[in-house]
Amino acid sequence: MITYDDFMKVELKVATVLEAERVPGADKLLKLRIKMGEEERTLAAGIAQYYAPEELVGKQLIVVANLEPKKLRGIESNGMLLAACTEDDSQVVFVTPEKQIPDGSRVR
Repeated sequence: MITYDDFMKVELKVATVLEAERVPGADKLLKLRIKMGEEERTLAAGIAQYYAPEELVGKQLIVVANLEPKKLRGIESNGMLLAACTEDDSQVVFVTPEKQIPDGSRVR
């Protein structure tokens, strides 16, 4: 269990995928360029077996915006996408806004 105060430290924001591409030599990894408000970031996400890059461009997703950067296959990933997955990882779906909302909007 975590405290309410700990949970409130997690900054969830709406972002739009501007570009998505496969990472050479990585079966599971996609490199995404996203826009959160005025800010653009690069993310590396292990979703290549579930989504083709072209499916993601223009899609609004929820991002953990204040996660410490992590390097994956030489890509500095600056955030994490929020998704639900089945227990056996056979299906992954993104948590998305119900309607269009400005990029950078905070999720509460």
